[in-house]
Amino acid sequence: MRLLHTSDWHLGRSFHRESLHEAQRTFLDHLVSVVETERVDAVLVAGDVYDRALPGLEAVALFDDVLHRLADLAVPTVFISGNHDSARRLGVGAGLIRRAGIHLRTDPGSVAAPVLLADGHGEVAVYGLPYLEPVLVRERFGLDRGGHAAVLGAAMEQVRADLAARPAGTRSVVLAHAFVTGGAASDSERDIAVGGVASVPAELFDGIHYAALGHLHGAQTLAPHLRYSGSPLAYSFSEARQRKTMWLVDLAGDGSVTAERIDCPVPRPLACLRGTLAELLAGEEYAEHEDSWVQATLTDPARPGEPMERLRRRFPHTLQLLFDPAEQPEDAPLSYASRVRGRDDLEVAEGFVRHVRPATGLGTRERALLREGLDHVRTDQQTRAELPR
Repeated sequence: MRLLHTSDWHLGRSFHRESLHEAQRTFLDHLVSVVETERVDAVLVAGDVYDRALPGLEAVALFDDVLHRLADLAVPTVFISGNHDSARRLGVGAGLIRRAGIHLRTDPGSVAAPVLLADGHGEVAVYGLPYLEPVLVRERFGLDRGGHAAVLGAAMEQVRADLAARPAGTRSVVLAHAFVTGGAASDSERDIAVGGVASVPAELFDGIHYAALGHLHGAQTLAPHLRYSGSPLAYSFSEARQRKTMWLVDLAGDGSVTAERIDCPVPRPLACLRGTLAELLAGEEYAEHEDSWVQATLTDPARPGEPMERLRRRFPHTLQLLFDPAEQPEDAPLSYASRVRGRDDLEVAEGFVRHVRPATGLGTRERALLREGLDHVRTDQQTRAELPR
């Protein structure tokens, strides 16, 4: 069975205020073309269809169009909701849409109800695990406490129980939206670490023939059966060196997997340039980037006048300007962004408490209350996003 694995479309997202609407339309055209030319048997979309819980009309129109086109091709397609999606909104009409071969899996209560596909070797059970926010779904899985690993582990127990009751030789595919240990993150994924450790162990997917992962924006292989497709477009300059692709996966009759990467269209190359303003404006080595989206880091010891305007005369698509002087006094304070880079919300909040109360620090009870407060904020935000407008 031939599967096309993609994820993290983030329909409606822009790139440093540059619209990506046409680039996303081009990608979806490309996806439909690949489905046709490569004789794909099923499409797997592992979450973050939209960029936000309340997507704009243009983003909804793109999604609606691709649903119709995939249905017209009679190619089964399985979607799960990601942490950017509103699960309830994405799942509206799922029962009716299923009749067209489009399966929207957004309900945590249905993780053990697979989409059943078949080829000449027998059945393939495709389980869709939507993004599972621990605070919101613990009770549904019978858990009093626990983070991402606990809730995803409970979901996988239900998957395995269902699979064990199926005929011997049934092949299994799981779609999941999570941060699996060993994956490499970029700057454009929304942090999911509130409530405890964000990552989950790869062993949770042992025994599954193929796990189609979403959330991380770089395509990567954690094991032959465990892969991230990555996002089809770059959504931050940290992705400048990433090759944006989809996975074309062949699932053999014995459950073994072979896969190849299918390149996605690139609307405009990304370039991260570093040097003094004079070097960037005059250096011949930068000529190839004159039509790229540019992030420029200036190393001048003092900020030059009108740097963005001058850069855009040579690089008209300069979108981000940073300053990192090559020579700084040893006692120069770090910027706030530098101090908090790589920290999650809880670590930032703890750092603030230590800063304003250096003598006493943060006790165990206070740390638990702080974590509980951040969990409450996240839950409240997600609940508000689900409310009708």
